[in-house]
Amino acid sequence: MGRFVKMGRLMKAVMLVPAMFVLIMSTPLSAEDSGARVPILLYHRLGPVVADSMTIVTSVFDSHIRYLKQNGYTVIPLRDLVDYQLKKRPSLPARAVVIVVDDGHKSVYSDMLPLVKKYNVPVTLFIYPSAISNASYAMTWDQLRELKKTGLFDLQSHTYWHPNFKKEKGKLDPKEYDKLIDMQFKKSREKLRKEFDSTVDLLAWPFGIYDDHLIAKAREAGYVAAFSIERHHVGNADNIMALPRYLLSNSNQGKAFEAILAGGSP
Repeated sequence: MGRFVKMGRLMKAVMLVPAMFVLIMSTPLSAEDSGARVPILLYHRLGPVVADSMTIVTSVFDSHIRYLKQNGYTVIPLRDLVDYQLKKRPSLPARAVVIVVDDGHKSVYSDMLPLVKKYNVPVTLFIYPSAISNASYAMTWDQLRELKKTGLFDLQSHTYWHPNFKKEKGKLDPKEYDKLIDMQFKKSREKLRKEFDSTVDLLAWPFGIYDDHLIAKAREAGYVAAFSIERHHVGNADNIMALPRYLLSNSNQGKAFEAILAGGSP
């Protein structure tokens, strides 16, 4: 009799295996199982009207952040995404999104700062220091320090004066070209570290231009990650020195904005 009971239990266990297999296979993979895919949203400047292709109307930026907040997205610091790509962080929140801004335009202080504080979202600014407190369109060092004090802004490098490396390579001999590259990468880092006493090891490629030589020089200068303007989500297969970002324009609103978040590229 005992033998029949044991056989019955064994048969039940065998029958459970296919059901367990189906359950496992039908369970959605978490970010840490499948690898997170995260959009980096790139802005340049805000304003009351569309002054140029890089300007997004302030109310449109407001609608972007409001949509993220109302639809279950989590805006995470860029540093968290970099750490995840470098295997220093095991996972990211579901529906993670990153917000970055290039150049250091004065509208980041006048228009973006109030909304960043209102919605309490982290932002990474990529700055080219030659313009700060010099160009009429740029913020001042004091304004950047005010942004930094909020705890919501991380300040990183966009080279020293935003060169077009493709054009410079065509004009200069190899030694002079390398000298320019070293200056752009190192002087920017040094200036930002001096002004803010913080870690500066992330680089946004000016005009999205990069190649293997530039990547090697950036690594040599101390950068651990760099960012292009290719329009797709960051995934596990992406080069840490050329992570993609969606360059946004004012037309990226409503359904177009939703399509970007879903992984499209309108």
